[in-house]
Amino acid sequence: MLSEGSIIARATGVGISAISLFRLSGNDVIDMVSKCFHAKSGKKLIDQKSHSVHLGTLHRKGKSLDEVLVSIFKAPNSYTGENLVEISCHGSNYIQEEVLRLFVEQGAYHAKAGEFTLRAFLNKKIDLSQAEAVADLIVSESKAAHEVAFNQMRGGYTKEISLLRQNLLDFASLITLELDFAEEDVAFADRKALKNLLLEIQSKIKSLLDSFQFGSVIKNGVPVAIVGKPNAGKSSLLNVLMNEDRAIVSDIPGTTRDTIEDTLTLSGILYRFIDTAGLRETKDQIEAVGVAKTKEKIDLAKVIIYLFDTNDTSLPEIIDAINEFKREGLIIILVENKIDLNKESGLSSLAQKLINSSEEIPYDALCSLSTFDTDSIEDLKNILVDKVNCISTNGDAVVSNARHFEALQNASKSISKISSGLETDLSGDLLIVDINEAMKFLGEISGEITNDELLGNIFNKFCIGK
Repeated sequence: MLSEGSIIARATGVGISAISLFRLSGNDVIDMVSKCFHAKSGKKLIDQKSHSVHLGTLHRKGKSLDEVLVSIFKAPNSYTGENLVEISCHGSNYIQEEVLRLFVEQGAYHAKAGEFTLRAFLNKKIDLSQAEAVADLIVSESKAAHEVAFNQMRGGYTKEISLLRQNLLDFASLITLELDFAEEDVAFADRKALKNLLLEIQSKIKSLLDSFQFGSVIKNGVPVAIVGKPNAGKSSLLNVLMNEDRAIVSDIPGTTRDTIEDTLTLSGILYRFIDTAGLRETKDQIEAVGVAKTKEKIDLAKVIIYLFDTNDTSLPEIIDAINEFKREGLIIILVENKIDLNKESGLSSLAQKLINSSEEIPYDALCSLSTFDTDSIEDLKNILVDKVNCISTNGDAVVSNARHFEALQNASKSISKISSGLETDLSGDLLIVDINEAMKFLGEISGEITNDELLGNIFNKFCIGK
């Protein structure tokens, strides 16, 4: 999976640019670059200090190729833990291809996706969760996603997990020692201290598991489905939110036949808004397909904005609609639209009935708006931000990686088995089995326990040059 020797890759985008950056990593890359680089200072690159930058000219077959900046980072104090060189050159396609050819001719290999970061992991510069955070940081589309990834790249919760795992390992060693001296009937492992440790680990795991719901939507964006009857104003609302005409607006019910999606960042969080076909019974085959797709989007949504027109909707219709798509974890925001057409001031009588209904209606917020009223649109945006922020329960420690979530779930089950074993005075050799299992799952998060298949799955998703 890992190329032997030195690797090279373009770290900037393909195509013409002002500047292009190339990275080389391997034990002999500084020597390799020295052979074709003439510093303006006249100094030999191989003799220079780590973390230094040098201006000079690259040469290929005795001809000047480009004036470049060369940065050198000597092992082990580099990103990969190996000797590493970065070359900044002018970004013409010709120069970029010639630079690649120059070092391939000297024996460098084209780096695979994520190979620089993989080498950093294998050389213990970062743990596996930090490596995954690097990829998340690169593709982050919002402030919140950036903060979650950046926190994880700096160690996040994995340092705590690794410490707890080490404590488990210490107890496992003591229990093993007890087994070695079984005939002498001595106890090296304090069962009470082990119970306290298990409680601490379970508490930490539960907190992290609870954060996954929030972390997932932060990482991928919050899917928000705008639903309602035909002609409720769903497309108009999407257009106003996006500040552009993304959806066709018409007085004819059933204009929207397919879902239309666009994104908007609010308070650093990315929202994925989905305009859907109107919910109604229809004999029109094409419209029926649109309604079916709407129901699929509702199933995938984290937030539902149910839009209704007071003049065209009854309380039973709203209740029936909510009961149809309600589920655990779904945020439902009821929005009374077209208030500019209402003769009533404030909330309509229908909205008042919703508030005062004796029937328990599972919605999270209710507001009124007009797509012509900027203030009411801002009120809806504020509600969205408030409701999504309420999902977060864990401060800065947020799990956004599905692999980590699965490992934490498995670890939690193993910890429960150890706790049960302590309550029933399970023999030490059986306790060891459960402790080792828990350590395995905890170790999978940071990469203390891993395999080539797992590493391949993770690093193949990286971009070339990182």
